[in-house]
Amino acid sequence: MKNVLLVILTLSVLVSCGKNFKEYEYLLEPQIIDKAPQKLLVYEVVGNPNEVGGEAFGALFSTFFKLKKEHKLDMAVPRARWPKPLETPKDEWLGIYAMPVNDSVMEIPEKIQLKYPKLKLETWKYGMTAEILHIGSYASEPASVEKLHKLMEAEGYEISGPHEEEYLKGPGMFGPGNPDKYYTIIRYPVKKRTPVLESNIIQTEVTEETKIVDGGVE
Repeated sequence: MKNVLLVILTLSVLVSCGKNFKEYEYLLEPQIIDKAPQKLLVYEVVGNPNEVGGEAFGALFSTFFKLKKEHKLDMAVPRARWPKPLETPKDEWLGIYAMPVNDSVMEIPEKIQLKYPKLKLETWKYGMTAEILHIGSYASEPASVEKLHKLMEAEGYEISGPHEEEYLKGPGMFGPGNPDKYYTIIRYPVKKRTPVLESNIIQTEVTEETKIVDGGVE
């Protein structure tokens, strides 16, 4: 566990040092974009993220650094999908954690796979995607999610997949750091909302002036 924590903390520092966070601030206003597919290392765990997240991040970061030199991987940041409803008890949450890699990564080396049997290589297909940059603690995300929902409603879109977060900047090397300065991209896959057609029921009243011809109404 100590080695896992060291990997996580080291990556947090490397990612934070290598990123110009202002380049993401255009996403403070929510956007709907056509997002390209992304190949990722993926690791799923069930449980309270504060308790089991280290297992997932440890596997992803350790593997990423082992592949980095051979595949010339640029420094990347982790992301996670949360497919279960928010009201799900935390010890039942499903976290699908992921780390981007190049298309040149075709398989997970056997030695790594034996160490992390739950580790997978997947391509996430995005297509139309709603995104917003949230600056602040994870607990304060609902206000940003609400802005994203308002844009989707205004543009005629609805959510078609799980809540996803990309962790540009989070806890630092020596603790949680300042949560008010966390940078998190929140995203949802979306699709155009199907219009609801109102049923037009036409009632024809037979009156004294109406003639019935061959079973029909004239």
